[in-house]
Amino acid sequence: MILQIIFGPTRSDDGYWRIKSNQEINEILKGQNVIGFIKKQRLNWLGHVERMAEDDNFQKIERWKPMSKRPIGRPKTRWEDGVLEDIRSMDVRNWKKAAQDRDSWKKAVEQARTLHRL
Repeated sequence: MILQIIFGPTRSDDGYWRIKSNQEINEILKGQNVIGFIKKQRLNWLGHVERMAEDDNFQKIERWKPMSKRPIGRPKTRWEDGVLEDIRSMDVRNWKKAAQDRDSWKKAVEQARTLHRL
């Protein structure tokens, strides 16, 4: 069910939107590890956001720090925490500079995925 939400609806031949079937999702994934696929997509999105202009709304949201304190206890894991952990496992030095070049970033993400680090 969650993969149907992630991959979104499909427009059928008659023009109506429908949820993708399990067979269609398996064809998209091509037998890949789902967790590795999601991490790859997340890293691709990070590179995309990093290449955006500084005054873009996504950049502003990513760099925004709330003024309030976090509640007591174990802090909730943020999206950024997971992505930075993936980057550490990829052994990419200066990832922000690497993400500026789209082709080299895609190669780095694909190499890390094929090495089963993700």
